[in-house]
Amino acid sequence: MDAQQLERRQAVVRLLRSGVVHRQEDLVSLLRAEGYEVTQSSVSRDLRDLGVLKASGRYVLPPDEVSRTQGDFVMLAQFVRGLKRAGPSLTVLRTTIGAAQSVAVAIDRAEWPEVAGTLSGDDTIFIATASERAQEELITRLQALFRI
Repeated sequence: MDAQQLERRQAVVRLLRSGVVHRQEDLVSLLRAEGYEVTQSSVSRDLRDLGVLKASGRYVLPPDEVSRTQGDFVMLAQFVRGLKRAGPSLTVLRTTIGAAQSVAVAIDRAEWPEVAGTLSGDDTIFIATASERAQEELITRLQALFRI
């Protein structure tokens, strides 16, 4: 999945959360209005890959905790290239070019207690932790999520 597809899927989630989408055609129109080049089939694939269900005539996103810990990271894992310690409270996460911001946003949204904050560039993310122990927890989590 490329960065454009990832950005589109984030827009899909945002639009579904707004509650204005009742049919796939609505979603296609809203995405096109935002400048995304989509088809009915690409939107259908996005909904399936995001784990979106349709119940009682409306779209239902997976529970936030599931999507925060699995959905975003499953999609982003292919962009993560490496992990390195930079002292007792700074971890450097390397990504493919252009993917660092998306990965950092997912980490921020996850609101992990061990993360004090992130700073991302084009292909590098600095993740600050409050202690060496918090860094250990973070590294364990990142290794499990991204298989690095």
